[in-house]
Amino acid sequence: MPSPPDLEVVIVSHGAEELLRRTLRSLEEHPPNSEMRVTVVDSGSPDSTPNMVEREFPQVNLVRRDNIGFSAANNIVLRESEATVLLLLNPDTEVYKGALDAVLARLRSDQRIGMVGCKLVTESGELDHACKRSFPTPLSALAHFTGIGRGENASASLSQYRATNLGDDEPGEVDAINGAFMLCRAEAIREVGLLDEGYWLYMEDLDWCRRFWQHGWKVFYEPAGVALHVKGGSSGKRRAPKQEIAFHRGMARFYRRFDAPEHNPLLNAAVYAGIALKLAVSLAITTIRGR
Repeated sequence: MPSPPDLEVVIVSHGAEELLRRTLRSLEEHPPNSEMRVTVVDSGSPDSTPNMVEREFPQVNLVRRDNIGFSAANNIVLRESEATVLLLLNPDTEVYKGALDAVLARLRSDQRIGMVGCKLVTESGELDHACKRSFPTPLSALAHFTGIGRGENASASLSQYRATNLGDDEPGEVDAINGAFMLCRAEAIREVGLLDEGYWLYMEDLDWCRRFWQHGWKVFYEPAGVALHVKGGSSGKRRAPKQEIAFHRGMARFYRRFDAPEHNPLLNAAVYAGIALKLAVSLAITTIRGR
């Protein structure tokens, strides 16, 4: 019986055949200096994505499922894998040379680091600011979504969500990293638990990072490792109504689980109303653009 790999890469796909092809090729071209296994969980792709994987990447472990949601699809592998380190990787990413070794080295540099994210860049070469984040507060979330917190002159309290206290090329501890690239210590996963399947899509990464910190595991940003992230590549440049609903339900679930004060119903009502209003605006914009 073969021994378990040092690193297991888990990719959940739902369509986006060409992007996944590029992701798998990047892993072939830039493997780490340790044994790696790649598992693709195809979550009900409406195209020929799983057939492409079987045909062009026979060495990849392919798991076929219905569209069960991002968390549940990843948990299929997280629950069974015997690897010491697991990487959750989006099918709209491409790892660059040395990226995997850089993040693995950072993970191994401190036994209390439970999760490492790399520097994610967009197709234009700009930083994907979601690769290092602070946990949102009602104020910072409002500032971020209205665009006020993204300005160069935004105050620390308004720009807090983007972890502006840490430079783009400065390694360091952060509240959260992006679910597009999450390198995790298996020991930490066993202690913290799997991804919360109450999130169908979106916000499960923030939830997981929060729970890692709650259990004493550090979350680290390592810019020496770089990967391309085609924002919206696997879910569409504009979220579909079902995705918009999942995103905003995730926001409400995260707030309810971690930040809703038990004895301040007025604040809670205001936050939930704000989320509902933002959902209504997003759905209206999606409808208008669809026409």
